[in-house]
Amino acid sequence: MLELAEFVPDGKSVKGLIAIAQTYNIAILAGLFEKDNEDRIFKTHVCVDKNGLVAKYRKLHPFINPCVTPGDQYCVFDLCGWSCGILICYDNNIIENVRATNLLGADIIFMPHVTMCTPSTRPGAGFVDRKLWENRENDPTSLRLEFDGMKGRDWLMKWLPARAYDNAIYVIFSNSIGMDEDQLKNGCSMIIDPFGDIIAECRKLDNEVITATLIPDKLTKAGGYRYKKARRPNLYRDIIGQSHNPEQKVIWLSQEEN
Repeated sequence: MLELAEFVPDGKSVKGLIAIAQTYNIAILAGLFEKDNEDRIFKTHVCVDKNGLVAKYRKLHPFINPCVTPGDQYCVFDLCGWSCGILICYDNNIIENVRATNLLGADIIFMPHVTMCTPSTRPGAGFVDRKLWENRENDPTSLRLEFDGMKGRDWLMKWLPARAYDNAIYVIFSNSIGMDEDQLKNGCSMIIDPFGDIIAECRKLDNEVITATLIPDKLTKAGGYRYKKARRPNLYRDIIGQSHNPEQKVIWLSQEEN
């Protein structure tokens, strides 16, 4: 893992991303394994532009590999005049993380994922047969039924739009599509506005690029903006902040991996 991981921002991957950003005059976000001078490893997401590293975020709730160190702080940064944050995959399942990042000023939260199509205790969950992916050109319908049902998109719609709606933020959700090692992933990368509406979504059974126009007025016109103004933290400050021993178990992992 230490051989795979890189220093940030001095590693070759970040330098390569900056070169691409300079060539096309764009901002880029990407994930990698980061290491520090103490040989600690982090699941890190970076944002770069033509001027170099803009932001670095370390995943708060890593799992699977015990050698990965959890991050210990949120990340909010300015990008093209917007205040942005990053939360990686499982971080977004803990609703406090999204609200905290928003309260720190983020109007856009980038949410990179590798998710869906895995077993769970929830009804309808499970793996998707890789044979459906391999046969997608001949029979896209059978694959789409799996991808869009409770193994995939229908589950996502239970909670992801709520993160945008409750906090009056733009959500930039990305997810892999196709085989990821031994698991099949269903994509559904999308952009959700502060009203909780999907304004752009990847729907091809293949790689795809989507764009959307973000409207600043939506941030204050959405209901979540008014609801945040009505908060009474004195009622629940001590409740939410009380001592808690975090326990993270992923249902499809073995007991040893958890």
